[in-house]
Amino acid sequence: MATISSASPHSSGSSEVHAPHGVATAIVTLGLGGLFIGTGEFVSMSLLPGLAESTGVSIPSAGSYISAYALGVVVGAPLIAILAARRPRKVLLIALIALFAAGYAASAVAWNHFSLLGARFLSGLPHGAYYGVACLVAAAMVGDGRKAQAAGYVMAGLAAANVIGVPAATWIGQAFGWRTAFGALATAGMATMLLFWRYVPAVPRDPKASPKAEMSGLKRPLIWLTLATASIGFGGMFAVYSYITPTLTEVTGFSPGHVPMVLAFWGVGMITGNLVGGWLADRGLIRAIFAIMVWNVIFLALFSLFASSKGGTLAVLFLVGCGFALVPALQVRLMNVAGEAQTLAAALNHSAFNISNAVGASLGGISVALGLGWSSTGWVGALLALLGIGAMAISLMVERATSTASQRSLPL
Repeated sequence: MATISSASPHSSGSSEVHAPHGVATAIVTLGLGGLFIGTGEFVSMSLLPGLAESTGVSIPSAGSYISAYALGVVVGAPLIAILAARRPRKVLLIALIALFAAGYAASAVAWNHFSLLGARFLSGLPHGAYYGVACLVAAAMVGDGRKAQAAGYVMAGLAAANVIGVPAATWIGQAFGWRTAFGALATAGMATMLLFWRYVPAVPRDPKASPKAEMSGLKRPLIWLTLATASIGFGGMFAVYSYITPTLTEVTGFSPGHVPMVLAFWGVGMITGNLVGGWLADRGLIRAIFAIMVWNVIFLALFSLFASSKGGTLAVLFLVGCGFALVPALQVRLMNVAGEAQTLAAALNHSAFNISNAVGASLGGISVALGLGWSSTGWVGALLALLGIGAMAISLMVERATSTASQRSLPL
């Protein structure tokens, strides 16, 4: 038996939920679902030339498949969180994985550019809601002092996608075609549904949950400020990641064949960051958030300075990957400020990170277009991380001002 707090940090009392085969097994299963979803998101980038050739468009035009997926994430996260507010979370997770499987099955049989665009949009719909709900379920199975670690274990699946899932799916795509790679992901999704049914516990539905309660979160300034912190502050990592291949081949001197190995090294840093970041956040959430963002400022800047050194680049990219620790920390921050809008806030966190993807890639591209060089993306990333610190500082000031006003309004 695992003692849990209720889903909302503002509610009182506690309940118990039985994990049929242990809490660790349940959390690993949730992380496995995250690994498959993360693999599907990132492998499209490595399969882009094949997608373009098969659908008769240029590679830049095929970039719209990535954009369609991101749009699905941004649209699906809040929509599913609101419409499914009353659904039991285990049932919702199984439904989200079913939608994931349907999206990749549709992608595997897409017959032209527009059908693949629609399939990629469908594939992105469950992304944000899945990670949000999975983190809530994981946090519900542990004590208050371990929620960030539990969320970090779930998000480690996303990080592991870059080490395990993406290389494997890329190999399948190169050896047997991208349709086979997408079909394999659809099959993995169907198998994961069975694992969820067997190993994930039935967490009691929050009796206060409703579409109205979830939408009430949109009125909370602290939710929006935390989302702004994620959208801006994490954009730095994507500024570097979006242009990492030409940077490694044209500046650092790696051969194209070595790029997957370097990215796997980055992925190991992301896994490390998830685990250490969750541990730090449980011991001091606000301190951890600021420390991680300062870390990102430093090592994103160092990426630009060491980009011409192979050894220096490998070391710095591992440390940049560790900055992924910000994800579980901000996830718990949102849970703390969301009130009754737990599912919506948790899902919107992943919409925010997809916005940071767009922000980082766009600003990094502008820097390169201005002639500042591929390695200049590190300076762009450091600046975005610095702006994220500012957004988080504003969030704390608003929180303190709100708390002070509430105390003054209390009757003496």
